Amino acid sequence: MQKNASKIKIALYLLIALVLLPLALVEYLGVTGSSLSTPKATLAELLGGNASTIHAWRPANYAEDQHIEIGLDSPRVGILDESIAFRRVLPEGLTRDAAEWSVRRTLGSLDASRFDYLSFWVRGEPSTATPLALEITFTLADSNKPAKTIEGHSFALGLGGEWKQVLVPLAKVEGIDDWHRLTGINIKVIAGSTRTSPVNVFWIDEMALLHADDDEEEGAVVTLARLPDVGIPETAEEHRARLKQRLVGWPKRLQIDPASLPNDDAGLLHRLAADTWRGIDELTDRETGLPLDRIQFAAEGSDVDQAWIGDYTNITNIGFYFLSLVAANELGLIPRESAIEKIKATLTSLENVETSHGFFFNYYNTTTLARTDDLVSFVDSSWLTSGLIVARQAFPEIADRASRLIAQGDFQYFYDPAKGLMSHGNNARLGQQLKIYYGVFYTEARLGSLIGIGKGDLPEKQWFQTARTMPPELTWQQQVPVDYKEQQAMGFTWLTGHYHWHDRDYVPSWGGSMFEALMPLLVMDEVKYAPNNLGKNDITHTQLQRIHAMDDLHYPIWGMSPSSTADGQGYTEYGVPKLGVGGYKAGAVTPHAAVLALMTDPVEATKNIRRLIKDYPVYGEYGLYDAVDPFTRQVGRNYLCLDQAMILVALANHLKDHAVQKYFAQDPIIQRTLPLLKIEKF
Repeated sequence: MQKNASKIKIALYLLIALVLLPLALVEYLGVTGSSLSTPKATLAELLGGNASTIHAWRPANYAEDQHIEIGLDSPRVGILDESIAFRRVLPEGLTRDAAEWSVRRTLGSLDASRFDYLSFWVRGEPSTATPLALEITFTLADSNKPAKTIEGHSFALGLGGEWKQVLVPLAKVEGIDDWHRLTGINIKVIAGSTRTSPVNVFWIDEMALLHADDDEEEGAVVTLARLPDVGIPETAEEHRARLKQRLVGWPKRLQIDPASLPNDDAGLLHRLAADTWRGIDELTDRETGLPLDRIQFAAEGSDVDQAWIGDYTNITNIGFYFLSLVAANELGLIPRESAIEKIKATLTSLENVETSHGFFFNYYNTTTLARTDDLVSFVDSSWLTSGLIVARQAFPEIADRASRLIAQGDFQYFYDPAKGLMSHGNNARLGQQLKIYYGVFYTEARLGSLIGIGKGDLPEKQWFQTARTMPPELTWQQQVPVDYKEQQAMGFTWLTGHYHWHDRDYVPSWGGSMFEALMPLLVMDEVKYAPNNLGKNDITHTQLQRIHAMDDLHYPIWGMSPSSTADGQGYTEYGVPKLGVGGYKAGAVTPHAAVLALMTDPVEATKNIRRLIKDYPVYGEYGLYDAVDPFTRQVGRNYLCLDQAMILVALANHLKDHAVQKYFAQDPIIQRTLPLLKIEKF
């Protein structure tokens, strides 16, 4: 998941070849993380020369009133060659009239017919609130008429200040059928994203052509073959106005005075739940019943209309929308009949969108219901299924419809029996399973394994085929594992071990983030059903998150997990490095991590939430914003559907006696898996 989601469930892969293991254990890094896998065919390698050469790049639109500088800059990953920076210099006072500008990479006559994707990494200026949007134009020589030029176009939209991979599926580039003579690639900053504040700099790194069996990365921006059915891209104002008209509601103010909130703990948490639910509900398309992935408000000021709105959603968001409706009904925030009607509307949309092998694609447009990529994701499919499971238990009135959607997909679709691992997903267009796997046990992907086993799609042994820790010989990991050995019980065999830190033993996640540890706990009560392994580990991870932030880093608040950056312009992974095999960096505190801790350490979590609200301008009309810098007090004023829904579901479990968890556990699919949770001891 994206995070599974959202996240935009927006995620990348870190591919690690573990030659000392009989299994290829690879774990998910996240949306903007670094990768140790490099493209198999860089343009420089195909053409000769250094990968960072800038000499083949030229300004594509020469104008007397502007100048484009092209130079080398720091690489995306330190071990690689430099990135290329493109800077457009304008005369004083010239802005809107020169919004579009282009650069071109000449290729001679390159045979690209054996490749499937153009891949490159790109980022914009972190300090600007203007999203970066690019038009990619391919120029080819006509094989039949050498003097004739053929052009095809693609677009990459919604880029920001964090590095993102762009994957352009060559087969989807309209107007080009023959890729034998690729002569150039033109990259243009398009006016649709720059009417209010022009983009004057962006960076590119690691441009390559990829084969379908190369290591694709889930966090990549899979570009659209064309823009929507408009000849000219919408301005930001037009786009925002069109989307707002379709929403259930919109906030009237950006900031809530903490002094106006209840003084008692239960009252405060219930108010937070009510405000959070209002945001999830109102930021939903009233016609399709699909929740928007996110909204992003300006970093400063109080104008609620200065916001970026994404007209897309991830299927993890949809699963959590179902969970949110159940949670809101349990909390008395929405009548049962209204919750059922909303679920029915969303089910109708799901019943009418394109699927593959019974599973849903990872992203859909919230207004048209069109899918926007080729990926069918294992972990996101798991979270959608979780939402359907809880919904059918809470509301028998929609059980038949939910059950049909659950039954139509077989999780064998994601399973590699030779490795015993779950693939990150499948490229439906190419009909190929991604050769990247969930190899670490203690991540959010563990829930998908349980669901697949409970449905009868996966063998029970799959639960034991992921690594509790890496082998001690792999010195790149955060710690050398203790007591690494083979164990057997109940006919199952697995490799076990643990880390030790701050006088505590624990099984690590991949990145050391709160959502990897506690996201499955939102539906599966691991503290109750797996007290000697997962439940114990959940509590220990929570304690170490608090100890590291408060004692080691001297943070006044705690809770780190992938989230928006504190400036609100990016999204990245945060965590406690020592809690993970790979380990994310420490950074911003995210409220969803703080609230998740209610399920494992309610007393300390409540104190932390109170400090967060009292000392930081983090509370808006829809509840807590997505990220806080604990020292500068800067707040990323974004609402992400997944993060807000995790807050709401955690609050419902805390305030209403494990309400959502109980619905999940009573489902026949989950009942069949509960004995597995009692076998192992950490």
